[in-house]
Amino acid sequence: MLDLLGGGVIGSLIGGLFRLAPEVMKWLDKKDERAHELAMFDRQCSLEKERGAQKLSEIGAQRDMAIDSGVMDAFTAAINQQAEMTKAAGGWAAKASAAVRPLVTYWVWTLYSTAFITLLVITWQVTRDPSQLVRLVLTADFMAILGGITNYWFLDRTLAKRGLA
Repeated sequence: MLDLLGGGVIGSLIGGLFRLAPEVMKWLDKKDERAHELAMFDRQCSLEKERGAQKLSEIGAQRDMAIDSGVMDAFTAAINQQAEMTKAAGGWAAKASAAVRPLVTYWVWTLYSTAFITLLVITWQVTRDPSQLVRLVLTADFMAILGGITNYWFLDRTLAKRGLA
């Protein structure tokens, strides 16, 4: 009887395992499929994030270009308006208006040269170290002012040569 019962139980167990095997395989396959779907979703999210950042940078570049174009248009209009006002004033007013920029430029360059030479002499007398002079005189703010004045003159000449001033 044990043989008969043992054979039936063992057969049922083996049969049950073989019927359960496809279900286990499906479950493992679904698990891998879900992991793949999740990885694809993560990649899609990062791609969309990069596309959004690229679109924002494109919008920023377009905005900067529009601002730069507007600034150049305003600068050109101001130069043209100044030229028209100078012509309309005529006589001594036109000459005085035309002399303002050169006089301010000469004044700033004279002030700079005087301060530079004075500090050079004082620094040389006190420390004999010219590197301290550079730290005292050539500050970023003052160099920006000098650069702005110099660029104004060269930019004005360039615009005049192109017929914009």
